[in-house]
Amino acid sequence: MSYIKDNFLLTNKTAEKLYVNYAKDMPIFDYHCHLPEKQILENKQFNDVFEIWLAGDHYKWRLMRNFGVNEEYITGNKTNKEKFLAYCRTLGTAFGNPLYHWSQMELRDFFNCELEINEANAELIWDWCNEYIALNKITPQSLIESANVSHIFTTNEIFDDLETFKNIAKKDYKFKVIPAFRADKIMNVEAAPYKTFIGKLEALTGKIENLDDLEKAIEQRLKEFIAVGTKASDIAVERVYAIADREAADEVFKAAISGKGVSEKDAETFKGYFTYFLFKLYGKYGIATELHVGAMRNNNAVMMEKLGLDTGYDSISDENSIKLMSRLFDRLNSEGVLPKTIVFNLNPKMNSEIMSLIGCFQSDEARGKMQYGPAWWFLDNKVGMEKHLKDLTATGHIASFVGMLTDSRSLLSYPRHHYFRRILCNYLGDMIENGEMTADLEVVGQVVRDVSYNNSINYFEV
Repeated sequence: MSYIKDNFLLTNKTAEKLYVNYAKDMPIFDYHCHLPEKQILENKQFNDVFEIWLAGDHYKWRLMRNFGVNEEYITGNKTNKEKFLAYCRTLGTAFGNPLYHWSQMELRDFFNCELEINEANAELIWDWCNEYIALNKITPQSLIESANVSHIFTTNEIFDDLETFKNIAKKDYKFKVIPAFRADKIMNVEAAPYKTFIGKLEALTGKIENLDDLEKAIEQRLKEFIAVGTKASDIAVERVYAIADREAADEVFKAAISGKGVSEKDAETFKGYFTYFLFKLYGKYGIATELHVGAMRNNNAVMMEKLGLDTGYDSISDENSIKLMSRLFDRLNSEGVLPKTIVFNLNPKMNSEIMSLIGCFQSDEARGKMQYGPAWWFLDNKVGMEKHLKDLTATGHIASFVGMLTDSRSLLSYPRHHYFRRILCNYLGDMIENGEMTADLEVVGQVVRDVSYNNSINYFEV
């Protein structure tokens, strides 16, 4: 039987009451993920558990590599069953890794299966889940609705097809799927296929020959995204760059689209200006901005060439751009165009620095206008979430926090929200039992409800 019990991660009775009475039944607002919207629209029944559980989930791939599993059993040509069995074998001894918990929760919540995931049970779990899929006609819609999800913000490049979202809106789904606007492929001016990306944008907006044309094209696309419901944007950079002169950025852009080489310094010039431009544009249209910093991407050149992006070869960066982040926020604030912003930080050493910085730019435009985003990616584990909550409450206001997200490509990732909610309730329950805060559970419980769901609804104004 599974080790996941009703009091999982809840170490005292107060924590249990907070979770059961205030957190457990709240809906889920997934305001940042990488789910494929076309899969949600097509809503096809899955063939087997591998398709749902392992296909495209580089969190799980990375764990398997750490266990010495041959790549043929991860992204190679082995059968779906062989890959699934290899994952179960890997997971059986991955004590302390969040996947050890998440996968067990996913098995219970989505397949009603209480078997512990390990090599001995792998065949039984494979058969159980596949039979469950067939009997219950499991589709993306059924998975999302069974998780009590109300809103999904997918992450979409500016040239992605918006018709998909219009067609999803016509479906009789109990949840909404809305694109978040992302211009990272236009940001990365040094990328080899950069001209191809610009070509995709031109096909939607017209000829782009200079920075002025580019800015107009991006604003046009943002308006089109807003027309299908967009409320959020996303910017992902390893670090924040200095705001460069517009003229210098224009020269770099012209060089890039003409096929000339772009140096690392030139790329930083463009990214510094372009980040500022995007923030200003999002402020103009009232679009909340999710800024992700601290990821060092594509470390393994051999596997990058073989498998491409987002396959499990990124890591935590040690870059420190807190002063440049300060200058960016200050300039936008001085110009009256600083949007609601969620800063996601991948380096836990910078928690307090970023928390104290965003506190300098709060206003009554929104409760928690400037957010310190939840523990993310390599930090969305028990250790990372507990540290995040301690740092957040030490220098910020917990009742303003917009709570958890999945940041996932897997439709089975929604138990992560309950993983976070249990850790949140345990954190508050510990303080109550230690006499460090009020024992009024109605007051505390309302904060739990708000962090779990309500604050996101209000922040994104959906």
